[in-house]
Amino acid sequence: MPTPPSELDESQTRQRILDAAHRVFLTRGTAAARTQHIADEAGVNKALIHYYYGTKSALADAVFAHHVRTFLPRLFAILGDPDRYLEDKVHDVVREQMDFHCAHPYVAGYLAAELHAEPERLTRLVGAHGGPPLDVLARQLAVDAEAGLIRPISVQQFVATLIGAVVIPFVMRPIMTLFLGLEGERMQEFLAERRRVLPAFILAGLRP
Repeated sequence: MPTPPSELDESQTRQRILDAAHRVFLTRGTAAARTQHIADEAGVNKALIHYYYGTKSALADAVFAHHVRTFLPRLFAILGDPDRYLEDKVHDVVREQMDFHCAHPYVAGYLAAELHAEPERLTRLVGAHGGPPLDVLARQLAVDAEAGLIRPISVQQFVATLIGAVVIPFVMRPIMTLFLGLEGERMQEFLAERRRVLPAFILAGLRP
């Protein structure tokens, strides 16, 4: 009988498969990726992927759950920080989102697809982290509006605009490529420019 792998070996193998899946999803997208592609990238037998994760769908869940665990807490910490000015939150949230989605451009499209196909899976992936700390943000918006610094806006509209404006190019990437001719280096230039101009655009819309 072969010697069972140690817990350390298993942990390292699972992580190697997750890292390989990330790279394959990055280059091929989730729909076009195959288990064999991931196995080849990880340097393991395809059966090992099924042993650790079962299906490609379950492996995708594991990859995205890993990213969500690192991304959402940072985003929520910015939104819920009572000592951070609203203008700083806009800049910081845009930067945090752009950094994440540029590094993981397939995640936004995957989550949008899951929202329509299997919303309970999306709830399972994201729901464990709760919702954003809207109470702190709502008070901050109300105080700044009362002081005449910004126009009145609900916290829901503010968060939807702040997050949606960043995510849309990643969710709609095929349409952006088709309609705006943004592919390859031109898409990277567009995203770099958007990182610069978007905070000012959002803040200008808040002015009274």
